[in-house]
Order: sequence, then C-alpha cells, then structure tokens
Amino acid sequence: MAKDKDTDKKRVLKPERLDRTPLQISVNLILIALFLLTYTYGWRVTEIDISKLLSPPDGLKGLVSDLFHPDIISRDAKTYRVYRTYLIPCDPTRERAGEVGEGVTLSPDCGNIGDIVTIAGEGLRPNTDGTIAWRTQQGGTKILAQFKTDENGSFSFTTRVPEAPPGQTKGQHGAEVILHWEEGSLQLSETARQVLDKMLETIFLALMATTLGVVLAVPVSFLAARNVMGTTRVGMIIYFLVRLFLNILRSVETLIWALIFIVWVGIGPFAGVLALTLHSIAALGKLYSEAVESIDPGPVEAVQATGANRIQTVVYAILPQVLPPFLAFTIYRWDINVRMSTVIGLVGGGGIGFLLIQWINLIQYRQAATAVWAIVIVVAAMDYFSAWIREKLI
Repeated sequence: MAKDKDTDKKRVLKPERLDRTPLQISVNLILIALFLLTYTYGWRVTEIDISKLLSPPDGLKGLVSDLFHPDIISRDAKTYRVYRTYLIPCDPTRERAGEVGEGVTLSPDCGNIGDIVTIAGEGLRPNTDGTIAWRTQQGGTKILAQFKTDENGSFSFTTRVPEAPPGQTKGQHGAEVILHWEEGSLQLSETARQVLDKMLETIFLALMATTLGVVLAVPVSFLAARNVMGTTRVGMIIYFLVRLFLNILRSVETLIWALIFIVWVGIGPFAGVLALTLHSIAALGKLYSEAVESIDPGPVEAVQATGANRIQTVVYAILPQVLPPFLAFTIYRWDINVRMSTVIGLVGGGGIGFLLIQWINLIQYRQAATAVWAIVIVVAAMDYFSAWIREKLI
C-alpha cells in the first residue's frame, strides 16, 4: 500500500511529456515559412535599401542646414546688375565701345558657340555674393556660376559660350552679373510675414471647421446612439442609417474632400473649412454617440419615471453626463484640425500648407523651414492650451 502511494506521488510530481504530432510540427513549419515569405516579399515590394541610408546624397546636408536656418530675420534686399553684350559671330565692321563698363569685363566680346570667354569684375562691392547668367538673343537664361567678390570687390570666371536653342545661335547674346546683398536694420523677413499671415489663417480655418462640426455632430450623435434610438423600430432604422452615413463620411480622407470642394467652390480656405467640417462631423458624431451609449442608465430611468418625454430625457438625464467627454473630444478634434489644415493646404485648401508646398517645389528650403517651424510651434502650443482647458473645465 505504501509502495502504491510512493508510485502515485512520483507520477504526480513528474511533469507530463507534451509530445507533438507530425501534423502539429508540419503546421508550425508552414506558419514559419509563411511568416518569412510574407516579410521577404514585403521587403522587396517596399524597396527597402539600407545602403541608401548609409550613403546620403550631397543635397541632404544643405537641406538639413536650411532646416535649422529658417528665413525669419532679414534686412532690405539690394541688387546690382551689369549686362555685357557678346556678339555671335564676330563682325569686323562693328565699332567696339570698349570691353570694360561699370566694373565688368567680358573678354572677348564676340565669337562662336563653344568659344572660351572670361567674365571678370573690378571695383565692385567687396565680399558680396553674386550670380553670372548667360542670356540668349530671345531672352533665354542659363545660370553659369555663383561667386563671391573678394575684399577688393573683384572676381573672375572663365567658361565656354553655352549652347543656344535652334534658331538662336547667331545674334546678340550676353552675360549678366548680378550682385545681391542685404543692408539696413534687422526686421521680419517677407517669408516670416507670409508665414504668420497663413498660420493665422490655418488656426481660424481649424476653429471654424471644428465649430461647424460640433454644431452638426451633437444632434447627429443622439440619432446614432442605440440606447436613445433603439426603443422603437423606426428609431432603429434611423440609427442604422445615421451610422452608415457617418461611416461613409469617415472612410473618405480629408484630402479627398478638399479636392472635391476645391472643384466645387474654388481654391482657398473655404474649401478647407468644408472638408474639415465633414470629417469632423463623422469623427465627432461617432465619439459623441459612443459617449451617449456609455452613460449610466439610472438617471435616465429616474427622469422617465416622472413622465418626461424623449427630449426632456436627453436634456435632463443624458446631457449632464456627456458634457465632460463631449468637451474633451471637441478640444482634441480642434487640435487634430489644426494639424490637418496644414496638410489640406498642400492641395489648395488654404492655410500654411499652400505656402509650404510651393517653397518645396521651388527648392526654397529655408522658406519651407520657416513654415515647418511655425507649424511645430503652433501645434505644441495648441497641445498645452487644450490640456490647460481640459484641466479647468473637466
């Protein structure tokens, strides 16, 4: 008897062996193979190339530098232009007025396409950035070089006469030397003034869209709440239709709505307001309705016991419970709309995004950096402001 007890104790203490069948092993191997195949294919489809990260292009350094040097403060912009004529081909009968004029020399001042020509300057403004452009007979322009004058105001650049479009290989061409600098007292740059104007437009664009969205989403949210509309068959039909309507609105991205309204009402902030309003109605309607569905049914039953109708029940039993989450959702939506309004500007919906996409397309990264930093500052300020309001009111 004692021996049987010892045997039972050993049997209890000894862990049972979990033998896996060949079928289970095969299933596990298939799952692992599918996992590896999925990520291998995904790696190829998304064209992930780590070597590109390790060998960035030369232009990246300039982009990062411009990002941390936004165009905010400037002085009055000044320019100095000198144009020197180059005749193709040379005309022996032409009277030459001299190669030097206004401190710029073009030598020689006639020749053919591909000939070597030297552009030099003396007595110009010292230590000043400049540009050399070549202009064809019919006004075509090609930038030849960027330069900077030395401490004596001199520079020299040698090149070949550029190729000209068909039909413009003969006649009067020439080189234009442009010096550009800033002088005077420090002031807000033109870029900064444009950014401030568009950033203000962005904030009010989001404010108007949020306000209109709240006004329309509040009544819609009660129609989309099952505990409010589910008491009758007609109410359930309305509930499902409103839910379907909100899902359709929410499934279409704000950018798509912006494009539709740009075609409808034209490019500008009004199209952006309409696009953000529609998406706000869909998002807030869903959040508000879920807040209504999660209320405590006790106060509702108590008010209904007094003989109150549906509207009185909503006003006295439901609204007091949902006001705090409604307010929190509204502030959060305004924060989202401020960020979204910067995006819809990329397609012409007004706001700061309209300027940002223009500067990026023109490779004006310092100006684009000014807009980016303005967006960062405003979004961060909105986050702290909304948190402060929630703390005070909720």
